[in-house]
Amino acid sequence: MPVDLYYMPLSPYCRSVLLTARAIGLELNLKTINLMTGDHLKPEFVAINPQHTIPTMVDGDLVLWESRAICTYLISQYGKDDSLYPKDPKARAKVDAILNFDLGTLATRWKILFNPLKAGELSKPTQKSVDDLHEALNWLDGFLSHKKFAAGTDHITVADLVLVSNVSGYEAAGFIIHDYPNLHAWLKRCKETIDGYEELNGAHAEKFGEFVKSKITEK
Repeated sequence: MPVDLYYMPLSPYCRSVLLTARAIGLELNLKTINLMTGDHLKPEFVAINPQHTIPTMVDGDLVLWESRAICTYLISQYGKDDSLYPKDPKARAKVDAILNFDLGTLATRWKILFNPLKAGELSKPTQKSVDDLHEALNWLDGFLSHKKFAAGTDHITVADLVLVSNVSGYEAAGFIIHDYPNLHAWLKRCKETIDGYEELNGAHAEKFGEFVKSKITEK
């Protein structure tokens, strides 16, 4: 049976799953969920995922709706080897550390830049929330010092596939204008190295950035 993915291309979390699937050569059965028109609130989708979030993956009797868990599951289940998500405990811990930083710090600080989406508008970020995001980006720039890829490897791992879907959106929205030499170099390598980057992520990240810019309103 095919693996179903309920997704929306504008979402960076969905794009990380698409990049992961491409990296392992897995063809997904894509089912578009348009958050703007309320597809995620329809009873048939809520029956699959009570939290009504995307991405949501269905693989037989397994249903997952946390993007990082989906990515690591797909690699573990369908990957040809463990290069993207290593089995060695120390190597895996480095990947997990970046995934947790992305979830608990970077993506969280991005989210609190704005008040929740209301009536199609985003509130203008406070200076503190902007400063907090840049603090996290500075940390990430430090993590990437003398490293080719995010987990300290010389090749792409799932940590890069997850990070790049978020960071490319921040860049497109105009939030990476400071001097982050390591971050910029890493992002350039990802764009040049990741299979299907432009098709699955790049163009949609630009649209995401345009969406954010268009919805930020003066209070």
